[in-house]
Amino acid sequence: MALAIFPNTDGLTAKLRPVVIVQADGLDTGLPQVLVAMVTSNLRRTGKTFRFFVAADSIPGRASGLLSDSVVMADCLATISLKAVHRIIGSLERAPLDVALRAALDLQKI
Repeated sequence: MALAIFPNTDGLTAKLRPVVIVQADGLDTGLPQVLVAMVTSNLRRTGKTFRFFVAADSIPGRASGLLSDSVVMADCLATISLKAVHRIIGSLERAPLDVALRAALDLQKI
């Protein structure tokens, strides 16, 4: 989990928000960028297999560094510059992220 400048859907603007770094730790692309998933506090975005809820006051929520209940959106991925990553704020359990990414990327049968 990190705070980073994440592009808005218009592709022209961006804002500082929590993100989940989904790129493999050992992946060396040779480029100063990282693959991230969007995190939102808009709880109406739950209810899809490619998204999952994180309660800020739960054990995983406290480990994540999130300040409010949030939804991780594995269907909203972006490649951002490493310079856009402001700081690491925590970590997430891998299992729900794996399920969401498999659903978002249609990797269920692999």
